[in-house]
Amino acid sequence: MLEVSQLRAGYRGIEALRDIDLRVAEGEMIAIIGANGAGKSTLLNCLSGVVRATGGKILFDGSDITQRAPHRVSRAGLLQVPEGRQVLAEMSVRENLLLGLLARGLRAARYDLERVLVLFPILRERLQQLAGTLSGGQQQMLAIGRALMGSPRVLLLDEPSLGLSPLITQQVFAVLATLHREGLTIVLVEQNARRALAATQRTYVLDRGSIVLQGESKTLAADEQVIAHYLG
Repeated sequence: MLEVSQLRAGYRGIEALRDIDLRVAEGEMIAIIGANGAGKSTLLNCLSGVVRATGGKILFDGSDITQRAPHRVSRAGLLQVPEGRQVLAEMSVRENLLLGLLARGLRAARYDLERVLVLFPILRERLQQLAGTLSGGQQQMLAIGRALMGSPRVLLLDEPSLGLSPLITQQVFAVLATLHREGLTIVLVEQNARRALAATQRTYVLDRGSIVLQGESKTLAADEQVIAHYLG
């Protein structure tokens, strides 16, 4: 579904990603972990077209999307839930969700408003409420719901547990597990490495812009190097 080869990217001449190779099969849920500044968010932003690659190639279902504009990437079905949620604060929950339809284009609807509200019941109670008045956890649910309204073929998640309580984090990850069981392909960037390793099948470890480890999540969770550097 997603194939990245020798991907490079940077900011103002400073290299943030170096020769990234990554593969994601259809229906997989993979994790990307690493310390702050390792390049995790830059990698997701490259995949979604927000940051332009300076080298290498990104193939999405066989098509080269390396230099595509973000709106064309999302219309193809590669949708990102950004770090910090970025909901539209002065619009209602319902309006935020319906905006997600813009990314669907002419593709068949995999998720609709009712399905999103079943996944996140609290949003049904808040449909007319301004998004900016929601709690952090509710905004995270709204951001994921908005992406689902675009019927993604691959869902990119950047730090979904950031700033959330353990209870809300558990609820969000329960929804991700449901989506994965239903066959949605998911790429998860997550600072909570233990949570990421427990939730996914395979994991890539980024360090200073390069992939230094990769493998089955269960195996990496028992790796002494991963434990020492990322699990404490």
